[in-house]
Order: sequence, then C-alpha cells, then structure tokens
Amino acid sequence: MAETGASPLPPTPPAHSPLFRAEQFVWLTARVLEQRLFAYHFLHGGADPVETALDAYRNEDGGYGHALEPDLRGPVSQPLHTAHALRVLDAVGRCGGQRVERVCRYLTSVSTPDGALPAVDPSQRGYPAAPFIPILDDPPSELLATGPVVGLLHRNEVWHAWLFRATDFCWQAVESLEESHPYEIEAAVAFLDSAPDRPRAEAAADRLGRLVRENRLTALDPGDLDAYPVAPGYAPAEHHFPHDYAKNPHSLARAWFTDDEMTRSLDFLAGEQQEDGGWPVRWRQWAPTTALEARPMVTIEALCTLRSYGRPIG
Repeated sequence: MAETGASPLPPTPPAHSPLFRAEQFVWLTARVLEQRLFAYHFLHGGADPVETALDAYRNEDGGYGHALEPDLRGPVSQPLHTAHALRVLDAVGRCGGQRVERVCRYLTSVSTPDGALPAVDPSQRGYPAAPFIPILDDPPSELLATGPVVGLLHRNEVWHAWLFRATDFCWQAVESLEESHPYEIEAAVAFLDSAPDRPRAEAAADRLGRLVRENRLTALDPGDLDAYPVAPGYAPAEHHFPHDYAKNPHSLARAWFTDDEMTRSLDFLAGEQQEDGGWPVRWRQWAPTTALEARPMVTIEALCTLRSYGRPIG
C-alpha cells in the first residue's frame, strides 16, 4: 500500500518518442540546471529546484558567472550569463522580486555610458573564453546583449531605472538597422516581442522581416542549404531558419514566413534530433566541455519550440 501523502512519480514519455529519447540524453549529459529545467518543462517538475540550481551561478554583485553561458568560462559575472539566468527565471515564472532587483543593480554597474550592455565585460580577461568572442577594454553597447534582457524585463512587468535608457537604446538600435546578422536579429525580435509600445514594435518587426528576407538571413529551404550564405564569422553550417526567429507562433517574426516555410523549418528541426536523443549545436565549437554543456540547452529549446507549434513530441 502506498504511503499517505507520497508524491506521485512523474509520467514516463512513450518509449522511443522524441521526448523519451531527449530525456535519456539529458539524464546522461546535462548539468543539474538543465536536468531541473527539463523536469520543469516536461515532467511536471517544480520551479523551486530550478531556482536552487541556478543559485550556484549567482555572485555577490547580483550578476551570474561560473560558465552559465558555456562559451565564457570562469567565475566572474557577465551580461551574457545574467541574460541566461533571466531566461531561466522567466521560464519558471520567477522573474521578479528582490532577485531581479539585484540583477538590475548589476546591469546598471556594467552598463556603457549610453545605458546599455556590452556583450562581454573586461573582467572576463584572464579566464578562458571562446576565440570568436572579443574581450575589449572599452566594449561598446550591443543590441545582442541588451535587447533580450530589456524585452524579458518588460514582459515580466519589471520596472527599474535601468530600463529607461536601455529601452531607448534598443529602439534606436533596432530602428536604425540596415545591415545585420542572425543573432542580432534574434535579439531584436526578443526585444520587440515584449516592448510596451506594440504599434511601434509591429512596424519595426515588419521592416526587420523584409531585411531578413532581402538579405537572405534565413534558410527557407532546408533541403538546399548551399543556396543560402552563412554570415561572416559564423561556423560553416551555422544557418538560421524561420523557427530560430519565431520561436513560438505568437512571435512577431512568425509573420515573416509563409505557412509552408514554417512547416519546412519545423520539419527540419524535428529531424535534427540525433541518435543519442539530443539536438546538435550549430555554432562554432572550440572546446569539448562547451559543446557537451550546450547540447542539453539546445535540446530543451528545440522541444519547447516544437511543442509551442503543436508538434507531437511524446
């Protein structure tokens, strides 16, 4: 007879389904944080264990470090680590309160003179980092780093003095883009999807969508990837697809693509699951550990994207 009050075991995904295979991959390879996130998203796990795992990466300055973002190693807080932490908190509905107040104080401390974020703070110097990430003494403001953070804080109705100038920076950066690359476009979408001024965001997104198509910044036919250029500095196979911009059907970027184009993109994403159950990392790999740590993140994101579009995962 079962003990009174015992917690029920989480359901097991159907054998050989994409979710079952991904679960085996996550238990085999993932850090504790990604294990807890997987359980939260797909196995009815709680938010508290995710927060506890995330705390291991938090520093006294309110930022996050310790290779939370695998391409930056070492203990020091960095904007990219802190943005990653905010995405985790947002995913589990915990992006608020004193924790986020401390994060905003950290963001203020590392901001550039125009109130925005650099991609990498100079404190990273001396610790291992991906060779394609420059470490500068006086780094410029980057939409790549600022846009996702500002959008996420607006989505969670966080109000802090840091947001005012950072929001102005994002509007100026997005509306002045004439040439760009896929990751910067993704950052712009992350901002626009949650920017408070919805008519302005829709107009800016419409212009960005035309820029993406005119400059062939997305592979619309996964069966003919040779027809699409890869951005300078990217890995040889580092293409971006419609689902990379429109990570869910509610994104403003969804309007950039026809139903057929999105169907092909999602078919390709589903077909990328590898024999070990995980999804591949498409960006440039420079150390075995970083690839191992990144694949569970990519796997969880792929499953979340497929599920958001109603694709069966198990």
